[in-house]
Amino acid sequence: MARKLQPVQRRLTDEERQRHAKIREAAMREFPPKSPRRAAAPGIPAAIRAAREARGLTWYALAQLAGIPNQATIRDIEQGKDVKLSNLQSVAQALGLELELVPSVA
Repeated sequence: MARKLQPVQRRLTDEERQRHAKIREAAMREFPPKSPRRAAAPGIPAAIRAAREARGLTWYALAQLAGIPNQATIRDIEQGKDVKLSNLQSVAQALGLELELVPSVA
């Protein structure tokens, strides 16, 4: 029967730390982290995104709350793309927001 190995708990030497730092640096160069998502479009999209993030919801979780089958719809709303008004209303309601029409000032 094989014995279970126990992990070794010890401090790294300076040489090991330098070697690990070089490995991490090379990995970051070869596989850079993704760039941050672009900002939400101003107005309604920004308000939807701010409300979603304030509640700690993902696109998927918000789509589930709003009864929308596809999380990409939430992304499209936040990016200011064309979406169905019914989907926008469902999302706003799920976040406790209200959509209203206001007269334009011309």
